[in-house]
Amino acid sequence: MRRRRFTACAGFSLLPLLAGCGHLSGGSAVPHPTFASSVQRGLGADLSSDADSALSDAGPPKRDAEEHGDLFERMRAGFALPRADDLRVRQEIDWYVAHSAYLDRTFERGRRYLHYIVRQLEERNMPCELALLPVVESAFDPFASSPSMASGLWQFIPSTGQRYGLDQDWWMDGRRDVLAATRAALDLLEELHEEFDGDWLLALAAYNAGAGSVKRAVERNQRAGLPTDFFALDLLPETRTYVPRLLAIARVTAEPERFGIVFPAIPDAPYFTRVDVGGQVDLGLVANLAAIPIEELRALNPQYKRWATAPRGPHELLVPTPAERRVHEVLATLPPSKRLRFVRHRVRRGDTLIGIASRYGVPLEALRDVNRVRGSLIHPGDELLVPLPTGATAAARPSLHLGFES
Repeated sequence: MRRRRFTACAGFSLLPLLAGCGHLSGGSAVPHPTFASSVQRGLGADLSSDADSALSDAGPPKRDAEEHGDLFERMRAGFALPRADDLRVRQEIDWYVAHSAYLDRTFERGRRYLHYIVRQLEERNMPCELALLPVVESAFDPFASSPSMASGLWQFIPSTGQRYGLDQDWWMDGRRDVLAATRAALDLLEELHEEFDGDWLLALAAYNAGAGSVKRAVERNQRAGLPTDFFALDLLPETRTYVPRLLAIARVTAEPERFGIVFPAIPDAPYFTRVDVGGQVDLGLVANLAAIPIEELRALNPQYKRWATAPRGPHELLVPTPAERRVHEVLATLPPSKRLRFVRHRVRRGDTLIGIASRYGVPLEALRDVNRVRGSLIHPGDELLVPLPTGATAAARPSLHLGFES
């Protein structure tokens, strides 16, 4: 069944951030208010006593060849964002400390993607705190969506997704593609970092609110003779919360023992491997034959909105690394005729190609492709092949979309 999510909208969204809201699976909704009295519990005062808490330029990320047994250790070695002793950051830290179960659920999902994201950040020499941005954006739920139609781990809206090569059609949504959306998000963040003269906090604010909004706030302060750092700007409330929220989860991740939080162990090793499947294939079939839970295969390949990979490609799947060999073996022995399940439909008088496509819940273009039909002309007595998901029956159209989008 399709899961609807309501999370923070990045890629120029202006909606309020709702980290910890009801899009979490496996738990009740946890509202994330701005706590006006959070520092009265003592945490804020403790933070402000740190000599290294003042806002400062921490320089470029540190990189070394040291092997790390745990991914969080590797991530911390690349932390480089400035720390800030600001009430908003302390309030957000308080919230995370009070909702450690939320972090458990979030990082349980995130363990699939974090190693890849950290590695991409290291290759670009970007701060590794940015690997935690999906905590704020989507709670590492690749199916997360917002009321403004943002989607995926990095919460791209449709227009920004198109701008960065994340195409969206009936078969797939590139904004949910783990590899493509990560590439697009890091491209965008790099561009904003350069646009704001190397200020990562302003770049992050622009990722949320748009570069124009942040530039106007900077210009207002310049005209008034005021500081132009992030914390001095008059930005929309959701953006004023957005950056502190990332700084807060980074601080908690950097010093979990200090805040009484235990993070799950995540091995410093690739979680998934990319496999070339050579053509369109039924996801359920691969999952069954390769003994991969279908939920796991879908979580690694959330871009596919239907029961199969897209007919025109890309013809690839992300699979858990231990299952790579089994998937190759399955694909090697799977004849092309069995990659997708088909039913035969004999055309009757009054049938139209679009009507048949609608009846079986398949795209018109897919029906044309499979049957090599140009245009829409069909004749009574023609026999058409209709692709169906594993386990679907021609008699029960609703089953065609069970677990997928309609």
